[in-house]
Amino acid sequence: MTKPHPNLSEWLPLGQLATRQWLLERGVSRHSLDNALKSGKLVAVARGVVARPEIPLGWQGVVASLDRILPSAVYVGGLSALNQHGLGHYVNFDSQMHLYSAAAQPSWLPKLKLNVELFWHSTVRLWDERGLQMAKSLREQTAEAGWSWRLASPEQAFFEMLAGVPSEVSFEHADNLMQGLSSLSPRRLDALLRACRHVQVKRLFFFFADRHQYPWRKHLSAESYDLGVGKRSIVPGGKLDQTYLITVPESFHGSE
Repeated sequence: MTKPHPNLSEWLPLGQLATRQWLLERGVSRHSLDNALKSGKLVAVARGVVARPEIPLGWQGVVASLDRILPSAVYVGGLSALNQHGLGHYVNFDSQMHLYSAAAQPSWLPKLKLNVELFWHSTVRLWDERGLQMAKSLREQTAEAGWSWRLASPEQAFFEMLAGVPSEVSFEHADNLMQGLSSLSPRRLDALLRACRHVQVKRLFFFFADRHQYPWRKHLSAESYDLGVGKRSIVPGGKLDQTYLITVPESFHGSE
């Protein structure tokens, strides 16, 4: 019996993209790809990357596509996820989208023409991939076309945002963002603290948690997690917080 020829539309939904190599590996022939490009059924959106032309390519489709074709999960996280959850603290990040993955950024991704700027964050130093999977902290979001893309929970997104303090996110901004996080899940926070590899992020998390003293804080004991040893200089010239041994801005020192 002859094996059915793979249908291009099965592997390439409307609003998504794929690399030629990925499609070839799934049985789509070079002849079919070349014919589809010549006839206009497919368009090249970057070198070696194709999409269907019926609807414009948006960032949601790019996220869903990357999550499908790369070996590790790709999702919207950090500041972008907080913004998607309505927790951006009056700051609109719609012109930027922060993507997170343990996979390497494809070389063609910055060449895509989109209405937002994409920022790629490696999670290798931040998350233990298996631990993150066990935390079940990614949420499926359904697009109008029917496919889904993934979004970090507020708990996970806050940890990811803290990884950018203070080089990308100021202490003041991080503190302002924490003001909207009064109803986080202590169970999810516990799982994420165990999955987190980044000592500085975990210490910062507890520093801000102690400042705000939300109800979920009493369910988490800092001694239960690996916070490393020794001092960490986060803010050059800052004051040393004696509890978590991190340097913080003078205005934050002793203000718990």
